[in-house]
Amino acid sequence: MICSGINASTGTTIEVSFGDTVQAVKPLEKSAASFIAPGWVDIQVNGFAGVDYNSPVAPHEEIARSIHVLYSAGVARFYPTVITGGPDDMVAALRNLARAKETLDEGIAMDGFHVEGPHISCEDGPRGAHPKRWVRKPDIDEFRRWQDVTGGRIRLVTVAPEWPEAPRYIEALTAENVVVSIGHTGADATQIANAVGAGATMSTHLGNGAHSILRRHPNYIWEQLAEDRLRASFIVDGIHLPGSFLKVALRAKGVERSVLVTDASSPAAASPGRYHLGEQDVDLTPDNRVILAGQDRLAGSALRMDHGVENLMRLAGLTLADAVRLATVNAAIAGKVPGRQKGLVAGERADFVLFDFDSRSKKIQVRATYVGGEKVFG
Repeated sequence: MICSGINASTGTTIEVSFGDTVQAVKPLEKSAASFIAPGWVDIQVNGFAGVDYNSPVAPHEEIARSIHVLYSAGVARFYPTVITGGPDDMVAALRNLARAKETLDEGIAMDGFHVEGPHISCEDGPRGAHPKRWVRKPDIDEFRRWQDVTGGRIRLVTVAPEWPEAPRYIEALTAENVVVSIGHTGADATQIANAVGAGATMSTHLGNGAHSILRRHPNYIWEQLAEDRLRASFIVDGIHLPGSFLKVALRAKGVERSVLVTDASSPAAASPGRYHLGEQDVDLTPDNRVILAGQDRLAGSALRMDHGVENLMRLAGLTLADAVRLATVNAAIAGKVPGRQKGLVAGERADFVLFDFDSRSKKIQVRATYVGGEKVFG
């Protein structure tokens, strides 16, 4: 099969020949109307299109439907994300997702799983929307149960380094090639340094999951920004982070160590109203915020990845090439997504998004999405 378009990374027209992997990429002399890029990779998706991935009983046909909506946003691979909950509920949610991956055609897009918590800060602010009653210390045996029910598909775990058990826990997970990310934390500089020394390589949605008031310095946001061994993910919906913070954070981490995530929860790509995030009710407001019902606390986002790429250009002033990099290669490297870490080159998985792009408005219109060489949208 063959796809062609303007390479979003170089601005040159290319032709890509492929099966389930890319076979060759060659330049074309003729012009093209649409752009081509690797399909987006989102390593933090709590739910989408009205479907809560934290529900142990989410119907598989509904999970499949939600993945088709993700395809329409240009997403080719993603990590369903299970947040802090009761031990049995988390295991049941992961088991349900694993069965969906194994039985659905759309399961190919679920490239692994992200467990965000329960080993996070119990303090208001850093805990975010995670239910306090289920926050608990790192437990390697609990991690083993997650791996057992998913067939070893846990690829990413978010943990707060201030737990005394955290360094040993991080070492154990990284020894099994699982990415450990620092998040929902109130850790001090020493605790963050110890986590990085033990193998943590990322910060989860940096700038969020934090106290509303922090001492100006030192604090855990500065410490993570300054740590060059940590990549950082950012929720770029224009709600979670102001453009000023985003610009400074991207300068500190550099484009090469920055990752776009949506942190989407079930109301994403749905109509305003009430939805679920695990055991909690959440509301999607008319201004596109997802909040805990009856509160003003953010509970994930309603962001689509195509809009996130647009926002990187609008809010942070990134070029199209750099915005695409945050949504593709960088995300794959950070989450250790195999076959997606080099971009549009021979040997990589044949995951593509074809889109129209207006350089003035920064608007992206997804035209087609391919996953493993198969056209899944458009």
